[in-house]
Amino acid sequence: MEFKFDMEKNKDKVEEFRVFIDENRDRPGVLMPVLQEAQGKFGFLPEPVLELISQDLRIPLADIYGVATFYSQFTFIPKGEHNISVCLGTACYVKGAEKVLAEIEKVLGIKSGGTTPDLKFSITPTRCIGACGLAPVVNIDDDIHGKLKVEDIKGIIDKYR
Repeated sequence: MEFKFDMEKNKDKVEEFRVFIDENRDRPGVLMPVLQEAQGKFGFLPEPVLELISQDLRIPLADIYGVATFYSQFTFIPKGEHNISVCLGTACYVKGAEKVLAEIEKVLGIKSGGTTPDLKFSITPTRCIGACGLAPVVNIDDDIHGKLKVEDIKGIIDKYR
């Protein structure tokens, strides 16, 4: 799924972002804070914003992508209104987390790491959320759902629609 970023619709945020770039242009190692600001302001790193960074800082786009793809904190797709973190740590895995994840993907019609076209849900695999006694565990926003069965998934997701 490709998400289109509308520069005109985000005109005010883009202008604020350009001010941030101007104020930090001469700072050593400026690329990381600029990428972090962009991620915070736009929720992800849209291609037109990366092109703007490249132009304003005179850094090749390939170098910017090299940094942005190296660090897992950066994403090139927007996150949904509700983030579903599926624990794939050892305890959850042993208790069926893969089946729970597959059902979430099926119910939402997206793969792990993706966002629904309506920007309502994102699925994020995680290694461990520290609730092993409740395995398998899914965290939706700040709500923990434990001891899950595949048949529980649709009802839980429906509560967030």
